[in-house]
Amino acid sequence: MEKGALKDYLAKAKKEGWALAHFNFSTLDQLHAIVQAAHEESAPVLVGTAEKELQFFGAEEAAALVRIFRKRGAVVFLNADHCTSVQSAIAASVAGYDSVHIDLSKKSFEENMKGTKEVVELVKKKRPEVQVEGELGYLVTDSSKVYREKVVIPEDSYPKVEEAVRFVQETGIDRFAPAVGTIHGIVEGAPFFEELRMDLISRLSQALPNITLVLHGGSGVSQDQVKRAIALGMNNVHISTDLRVVYRAALAAKLQEDPDVMAPYSYLEPAAAAVKQLVKDRLILFGASGRVNA
Repeated sequence: MEKGALKDYLAKAKKEGWALAHFNFSTLDQLHAIVQAAHEESAPVLVGTAEKELQFFGAEEAAALVRIFRKRGAVVFLNADHCTSVQSAIAASVAGYDSVHIDLSKKSFEENMKGTKEVVELVKKKRPEVQVEGELGYLVTDSSKVYREKVVIPEDSYPKVEEAVRFVQETGIDRFAPAVGTIHGIVEGAPFFEELRMDLISRLSQALPNITLVLHGGSGVSQDQVKRAIALGMNNVHISTDLRVVYRAALAAKLQEDPDVMAPYSYLEPAAAAVKQLVKDRLILFGASGRVNA
């Protein structure tokens, strides 16, 4: 397999029953840690910036760094996560991203479909190799943070299978992210749900056999449920909050242990190490380890 072919690794994951992991980053040390972990595990990986992360880090800077990592042998791809407008999705593709996720899930079905289709047409016209991900249904939380109260997921947040089929067919997207019971963020202390909507995942997988299904909000989901979701066809899983939690905790612990430390690399190193270990754990859980050139 030619390195750098995102669509080929996604097809491989679907065929073999594992999941390509997607990890969000905001800083260079986080990006380094994710790529190093994936390279050491011989795993392909998607790294992503949501809109605020992209603005903080820089779109062209992120694309340039990913190109450098690829030259060094890492199988890493860059995704513009949760673009909330056609314009921001197009801008990311122009900047050199390998994939854009257009998230118009809070809009009406028709508006979502129209905007997503527009992104597909505009992106593919200029860069046909760039993947476009669309989303249907909606996640009830907007922020990747730790919630301290139970999150109720309403029934109307889930997509209907027949609408999902129409959405995929008419927009021409490469990956499809349905709402199946996760949230952005995690709930402190206990799982926020009894169980993911495995029945819905199964029906969507059967109705859409030729597209990659994406699980957003993978943080806080039990290992058993992640494995079941992957087995049913969720072959791309997003992790963000879990990384933020371990990064912040390790950073805080280092600063408390050594309050006089001044060199940034001294206190960022343990934070990055915590991210690296979590990434390795998730790559193994998702069955992605050892999949490069396997």
